Amino acid sequence: MRKLCPNYDREDALDTVLEVPIPEEMFTKMGNNSASRWQNMRALMSAQAAADKSTPLQSKSNNEFIALLKLVGSPLIPFQARPDQPLTRPLKDCSIEASTAKYIVQQYIAAIGGALALNSVKSMCAVGQVKMAASEMHQGEDSAHAEGKSEVGGFVLWQKNPDLWYLELVVSGYKVSAGSDGKVAWNQSSSQASHANRGPPRPLRRFFQGLDPRCTANLFLEAGCITEKKVNDEDCFVLKLETDSNTLKAQSSSNTEIVHHIVWGYFSQRTGLLVKFEDTKLVKMKPIKGNDNVFWETSIESVVGDYRYIEGINVAHSGKTTATLHRYGASHNHKRKIEETWMIDEVDFNICGLSMDCFLPPADLKREQGGEQ
Repeated sequence: MRKLCPNYDREDALDTVLEVPIPEEMFTKMGNNSASRWQNMRALMSAQAAADKSTPLQSKSNNEFIALLKLVGSPLIPFQARPDQPLTRPLKDCSIEASTAKYIVQQYIAAIGGALALNSVKSMCAVGQVKMAASEMHQGEDSAHAEGKSEVGGFVLWQKNPDLWYLELVVSGYKVSAGSDGKVAWNQSSSQASHANRGPPRPLRRFFQGLDPRCTANLFLEAGCITEKKVNDEDCFVLKLETDSNTLKAQSSSNTEIVHHIVWGYFSQRTGLLVKFEDTKLVKMKPIKGNDNVFWETSIESVVGDYRYIEGINVAHSGKTTATLHRYGASHNHKRKIEETWMIDEVDFNICGLSMDCFLPPADLKREQGGEQ
């Protein structure tokens, strides 16, 4: 990962420290020579559109590519985090499925480092790299396959508690930022204005890809164990969570209705670790005229692995996320697939000096919050 960029404007100047470290492959692709790479890098650091770039990931426009980046790079889960909750729950009056899930989560907590280690974590920083590929939007029920040229990038993720977090993701010269200040979750990009997510602030989905075991344990303590399945020849217990109607309503809008949002966790019977995180979201788009609703179904599954201990906590260091986007209804029937292979380069816990100022939303978001988002 490249963390410094030479200053080509002045030979005697110090190297520029990149806010988001990027893979060497991405830096090489940012231009045909040193001058053009420096120009594009400066534009990227200023959250502007770089000069020399097409629209990758089989997308037809910059906005479409940004939408794909947000879809797989910075989605939220539907549930609020509850950091004040203990890592145990009473079994009284629980169903068989719920009590089994609580037992499985206790095995997961033990495998990940234990409750004492998890409770000692107050903040986190992770630096990683990604490689993305996508299919075109094609018609019919046949499964889509991600193909074409892969795009590379990097990300930095800061977290103080599940409701205080900030992500910067850079892929192929485009930048997406997302965060939460504990009151509102938001996202923005180098080519689009900031946008507030509806409903109360929620954690980033990427935390549940093996990066935040405490959040993962707290989430699935409310789940039920529904079945057993194999993931990469690993026998797993499958835990399931369904979003309640009040939460779905809070996250819907006047012209979009979230019909359901379901989350599954696959925990290894052999190691106790989370090996797969999956969620499916169905949104109904209400037409301006007529009665023909259009449905968008997004299914995202992340297979995680390469667990390594960092300060006594077992953290997943690599994985693959596959997102399938299906649009149907009103004579539409289209599918698209986006794949992200990711790797964690650095993880640190209990970061000194991480204040509330690090999680403030963009200034233009504050001006917009008077209206409906």
